[in-house]
Amino acid sequence: MTVSSAPGKVYLFGEHAVVYGEPAVPCAIERRATVTVEARDDDHVRVEASDLSLDGFTVEYAGTTDGRPDVDVPASLVEAAMGYVDAAVEQAREAVGRPDAGFDITVESSIPLGAGLGSSAAVTVAGIDAATRELGHELPARELADRAYRAEAAVQDGQASRADTFCSAVGGAVRVEGDDCRAIETPNLPFVVGFDGGAGDTGELVAGVRALKEEYDFAADTVSTIGDLVRTGERLLDPENGSADDRLTELGRLMNFNHGLLESLGVSSRSLDSMVWAAREAGAHGAKLTGAGGGGCIVALDPTPETLTALQFTPGCEEAFRAELATDGVRRLE
Repeated sequence: MTVSSAPGKVYLFGEHAVVYGEPAVPCAIERRATVTVEARDDDHVRVEASDLSLDGFTVEYAGTTDGRPDVDVPASLVEAAMGYVDAAVEQAREAVGRPDAGFDITVESSIPLGAGLGSSAAVTVAGIDAATRELGHELPARELADRAYRAEAAVQDGQASRADTFCSAVGGAVRVEGDDCRAIETPNLPFVVGFDGGAGDTGELVAGVRALKEEYDFAADTVSTIGDLVRTGERLLDPENGSADDRLTELGRLMNFNHGLLESLGVSSRSLDSMVWAAREAGAHGAKLTGAGGGGCIVALDPTPETLTALQFTPGCEEAFRAELATDGVRRLE
């Protein structure tokens, strides 16, 4: 039996624009998915899912994972819980040259599905890592990140970026621009997360931005502007560029700007906007949606208790919590 965990993430800047080769800065947070894998003597795959913001269930199926198991739960929940596990299994089999490998897999996660915190990337990274190690093959972090990206791209019809999976695999703060991925230094980032209890449809939201970008030059300019904003923001992460307090203040201003640009692209929602404004009015340096949008989470910068308290009393906010930066990525537990 082999166990791995991988962290979720928040975006300091750059979601959506990163799909078009612009830079982004995601940061790993200490909300994790844990995947336990045990090899089988046949080619069957048995998956037990729990703590995934849906009722837990267990399914078992044989052969390839191209289809979906026949199980008595809503199809959308099967898609959400199984798609990335299937893709992780295929990548693990390919990595070790064992196309007929079977596994018993248990997935547990404290990261809500579809909420902008990188749940799919964390499950995929931890799943590939645990499955390959169970078969006696340990992948370097960059190969693990690359295979997890390929898995996400397969599930998302090629619309994934490397940002989430690279961040989950290596931890900390990272900079991603196209295929160029690297860890970067950051000041202490006092993240506060608000969650509206919902989830956006990532594929639909990405497709909506793509349609706007193709129809209107100013929408394409907005995507490019997000990239320029990220380039400005990453300079503020350098400890040589002013005091920590001054840099946090300016980072917060850029987060506010980034949220406005994302809102203009149609990926925010009333609940996300309400949480963003509650955080700002409570004194946060800045606040923005994180992830695909349409529902899910916002992230704010505030070292004081005020933003956390304000979000806890904001209508539409189901949960608020402080999120520590996860300085390491995938963890090998057993």
